[in-house]
Amino acid sequence: MAYQVRLLHPLVLAALGMCLITYSSFYATSGVFQSTAPGPAHIFMPSHLMTSESVPAAGNVTVSAAPTQGALSVNTTAHVPGAVAISVASEAPSNNTTTHHIAFQVIQKIPPKEQVASSAASNNTTITSSDCTEQGILTRYVYESGFDIANVELCPDLGRNLQLLIVIASAPSHKDARMAIRQTWGHYSQRNDVNIAFLLGSTKDQQLAKDLTAENKLYGDLISGHFLDSYNNLTLKTVSLLEWVDNYCNNIKFILKTDDDMFINIPKLLSFIQKHAKEKRTIFGRLAKRWKPIRNNKSKYYVSPSQYQMATFPDFTTGPAYLMTGDVIHDLYTAALGKTYLKLEDVFITGIVAQDIKVKRTHVSEFYNRRVTMNACNIQKGISVHMVKIHEQFDLWKKLLDGKTKCK
Repeated sequence: MAYQVRLLHPLVLAALGMCLITYSSFYATSGVFQSTAPGPAHIFMPSHLMTSESVPAAGNVTVSAAPTQGALSVNTTAHVPGAVAISVASEAPSNNTTTHHIAFQVIQKIPPKEQVASSAASNNTTITSSDCTEQGILTRYVYESGFDIANVELCPDLGRNLQLLIVIASAPSHKDARMAIRQTWGHYSQRNDVNIAFLLGSTKDQQLAKDLTAENKLYGDLISGHFLDSYNNLTLKTVSLLEWVDNYCNNIKFILKTDDDMFINIPKLLSFIQKHAKEKRTIFGRLAKRWKPIRNNKSKYYVSPSQYQMATFPDFTTGPAYLMTGDVIHDLYTAALGKTYLKLEDVFITGIVAQDIKVKRTHVSEFYNRRVTMNACNIQKGISVHMVKIHEQFDLWKKLLDGKTKCK
């Protein structure tokens, strides 16, 4: 008996070994327990999950499914600020010769301008918005989209029935200037085809902020963007104008950008619009040609070579007042975000950006955009007059309505 047990023991072990070998070979060929990485696969990444917290402050981030290993790789070597490209490998053949790429841009919420990361600049130091007057940095890194006060009702039905929208750049403390306009040429906002809005930045003065809330509740004509109202941020104010129109009034025919120290002859402006109703992709105003950047760093208008290298600026329409056809707004807005920030808003928007996207700039002599003799004929002939004091608005309004003066 003991002999039989010793004899059977090796035979049993051999049989079990053969079973294990057969079992392992079957599953190895079936791929059930393969340890190698799977082949290329599609990765589903909903765009609504790409929050500002998950998007880097700068760089062109490429997320790809590797054709052979299925691993995610992040590449930040190509620097296209603000754009996030997602590349997903398709189910390619074994030779990996075909790859399908999907790319889209994510509009990210920029952090406060006081904490702008230096990854957009040429060095690695922390910068503030005031440094943009000396350093080259893309506008998207100092602009925060959105509005504290939007008043989308100012442009019903996205502007389909409006002929003209006038957006007046104003400062939070300039309530008297806004009141003077409301009581004079701003009366034309009562027309169904014309509307007027005042565009402001934010203020650190809490009492002033409360006053603005009350003013807006009374008049409903304020738009307030996410930027601190200051001279250095005038370009941000105009970019905010472009964003607002692009979002809430993108069927408007014409937009006049002007300031709160301007007198606008709206009847003359409407007559001009009627004559140029078929114009496309054009900015009208007082054209400035071959202006040179000021390189004196003590000047208020200093422009560093990091901001603009060329010896002369592109032709631009001066900032106190210019008229844009509605079809340029979207392109101006998106293109401006990708250009180096310049605080000279008229040079930047109507010169550098407009030239880049091939928008025509047309000189119109009726845009005075300067101080002129305040006689009735000048007021009746011109479209815009600059450097108008608050009390003068009422005097010019009377002269505009004066039907007795005969002008040559």
